[in-house]
Amino acid sequence: MVSYDEGKEKRLMALDMGQRRIGIALSDPSGFMASPLIVLERKGEDADIAAIQKLVTEHSVARVVVGLPLSMDGSMGAEAERVLQFCSRLSQQLPVPVETWDERLSTVAAQGLMIEAGASQRHRRAWRDAVAAAIILQGYLDRERNRAQ
Repeated sequence: MVSYDEGKEKRLMALDMGQRRIGIALSDPSGFMASPLIVLERKGEDADIAAIQKLVTEHSVARVVVGLPLSMDGSMGAEAERVLQFCSRLSQQLPVPVETWDERLSTVAAQGLMIEAGASQRHRRAWRDAVAAAIILQGYLDRERNRAQ
């Protein structure tokens, strides 16, 4: 799950791709827990990829997991196709693997968690995509940990 470079653990990053924003989450160095990191306002594919590249380098990321917005029946719609095209381009630009992860209902879950935590509507709007990315990443981390057991 987590790769090693000269004895240093590396983090995993998740992306929740939206039309206007990209929510980004990061794992702890041991790959056990995911936390929201930042929400990027989209500025065009080249600028988005450059911003992600910078974060991958800054945080010693070993793998990027991108939420794939499948339809509720599991089929691929236009949005999922758009995300796959972005992933293809992103994987050509990053020095680490890029994977997709089923993100169905991650934004709904993020909204629910933030309401439960008492976050204001303004705070929920600002952080919803990053919290959704953390939910995506935590699901990925949990699956990888269960596979290892």
